[in-house]
Amino acid sequence: MAASMELSLNNLPSDPLLLMLSFLDFRDLISCSFVSRRLNELSGHNPLWKGLCLKHWLLTESDKIQKFQTWKELFREFYTDLGRYIDHYGTLKKAWDDLKRYLDQQCPRMIASLKEGAKEEELDGIEAQIGCKLSNDYRCSYRIHNGQKLVVPGLMGSMALSNHYRSEDLLDIETAAGGFQQRKGMRQCLPLTFCFHTGLSQYMALEGTEGRSRSEIFYHCPDQMAQDPSAIDMFITGSSFTEWFTSYVHNVVTGEYPIIRDQIFRYVHDKQCVATTGDITVSVSTSFLPELSSVHPPHFFFTYRIRIEMAKDALPENACQLDSRYWKITNANGNVEEVRGPGVVGEFPVMTPGKVHEYASCTTFSTTSEYMEGHYTFHRLKNKEEIFDVCIPRFHMVCPPFRESIVRSQGSARDVSSASFNEDNSSDTDDHNEGELRGINMAAPGGRCPRHI
Repeated sequence: MAASMELSLNNLPSDPLLLMLSFLDFRDLISCSFVSRRLNELSGHNPLWKGLCLKHWLLTESDKIQKFQTWKELFREFYTDLGRYIDHYGTLKKAWDDLKRYLDQQCPRMIASLKEGAKEEELDGIEAQIGCKLSNDYRCSYRIHNGQKLVVPGLMGSMALSNHYRSEDLLDIETAAGGFQQRKGMRQCLPLTFCFHTGLSQYMALEGTEGRSRSEIFYHCPDQMAQDPSAIDMFITGSSFTEWFTSYVHNVVTGEYPIIRDQIFRYVHDKQCVATTGDITVSVSTSFLPELSSVHPPHFFFTYRIRIEMAKDALPENACQLDSRYWKITNANGNVEEVRGPGVVGEFPVMTPGKVHEYASCTTFSTTSEYMEGHYTFHRLKNKEEIFDVCIPRFHMVCPPFRESIVRSQGSARDVSSASFNEDNSSDTDDHNEGELRGINMAAPGGRCPRHI
């Protein structure tokens, strides 16, 4: 019977067999090579390994020509070096390639700050140094690029207000290991990013301890109401290195995060958050600032960037000037605050056909979400008596998920993504622009932004 089956297999034409083999993963393809001489020959078919090289290692025809190897030999070479990362390499390599391709067009100086990939023995040495295992996806990414040089602006995004600036570098593995945490409240946490100006870092939990999940990424936020310094809350930014890094890259390369003055600004723009009144369009993007926020006491700091644009085909006689603003601010408790004031950030922009005016402001509130809407009041330059309102679309600001310190929760950390608090304190600070946002105590992240109504 076995001989008959073997004879039958040998008599089958190659094309349907190769088609079936093309659906197999590399492990199954190798297993097939041990079944019979015929399958051994077919499983080495070059086009089969070409697809696997593209899928797992993102290798192209030019890579093959440069190496002077067959596709199977090329696959074997990469697997020998990077085989432990085969479940992560394709995803992370694509993210890096997409990011570099985009930055090469938008802000090429960032490309020069990237470091060459770390070697396997270097990563092993870091694990021995800190006494803790690195996750495979983290190691994989650092085999591709070992972070970046400590420069400004940083690869992982910037944010600028008047007297506050943040720009996060992606730390190389050696620098990260130097900041590895063993203190109570932050045990087994490795910094991923660092900002020179604020000292802010995003950390990755290398072990599931003190209420954290393994590989979770977060901004640490000291509990300012607790006497125990190990009481540290966390604003969660990722569940794994892959999810954290690829989602960031996606936001960059799709233009979700704008490039402003050769820096990546982490503003989020809701495409529905656009309103047009006559010839004038207003759009809004927002960003949460963890370094100026706290869970205890509840104090959440957001900045928003507004773009006001007059259509290019507007009639010249429709030129106008902004006189005042009106805001209606509603927090998670349903409490409403109304704010009126002259101009925006101390300015009274004149809008003419094709003109764009952008400005940034901020607000703080004590509930985990809030939304704002309102209008600007303009007058026509040709007729100051002609006054009209321009709609500002409703935009939402929602605090990212956070986890309370295990010290406060007495041994059971819990996620809070949509809680509300009794205290109400929102403030619209349009009176100050990026060069003049007075009154904020930047040295105390829990300090409240003053009210300017």
